[in-house]
Amino acid sequence: MLTDLPTIRPGPAATTGDAAPTRRNHDDAPDTAELFTRLAGLGDGPERDAVRDELVSAWLPMAHRIAGRFRDRGESVEDLRQVAALGLVKAVDRFDPARGAFESYAVPTVTGEVKRHFRDRMWALRVPRRIQELRNRVRLARRELGQHPGSPEPTLAALASHTGLTEEEVGAGMAALDSFSTLSLDAEASTGDDGQSLAETLGSTDASYDVVIDREAAKAGLRRLPERERAILYMRFFEDMTQSRIADRLGISQMHVSRLISRSCARVRDEAMGRCAGGRGPA
Repeated sequence: MLTDLPTIRPGPAATTGDAAPTRRNHDDAPDTAELFTRLAGLGDGPERDAVRDELVSAWLPMAHRIAGRFRDRGESVEDLRQVAALGLVKAVDRFDPARGAFESYAVPTVTGEVKRHFRDRMWALRVPRRIQELRNRVRLARRELGQHPGSPEPTLAALASHTGLTEEEVGAGMAALDSFSTLSLDAEASTGDDGQSLAETLGSTDASYDVVIDREAAKAGLRRLPERERAILYMRFFEDMTQSRIADRLGISQMHVSRLISRSCARVRDEAMGRCAGGRGPA
């Protein structure tokens, strides 16, 4: 909830005495030209603050109207109104009366503030602005195509035709529909039994992690083996050669190859276990 706004007291629209009223586009667009002219000529102080608050109060119904356009999007109306009010305060502070009607400046300013609120605060996952825009167009198209009772779920091609987007862009927008909010891994799975959580239905233990750990633990010990023993282990475990073929290549007996493999593996294993137990291996 926003709390750093000036005191705002909604009430009747501000008047400008005998000044001729300007054209109003909405009922919530008061004639405040004289107040803005007065505000522009005031320096910081209580009088300026009072005029500023009067302008904000006069235009607050317009800000509320803009906030109402964004209802039913996962944010409370009260919070949306406060965001819109913040945008209104910014518009009042920055408006130059010499540049035209305040409403023409305030409407995009307030609308932009509300949109930034959704973009920066409401998305559970960080999604590029372009994808957010695609999501909004796809969401609106799905609502329009499915507004009649019994209407089938619109296809990707139908959404693309309705929005003027490509099917790839529609697909990106569809993928972003679930990015606005997230579901806790502790939540009960909709298809689970016995209160099974969502986390219990996702993934499994990957045995490859153990292989990586074992390789890293054995790496130092393998480097300290004599060159011939390293070559024997490489031929046996990486080239998948039999002990007999290794013996023929090196010109030694198969029994000797077997002893060398056993001795080398034991040495590497002992060093790895000692490093795990003591925090480091032998120098």
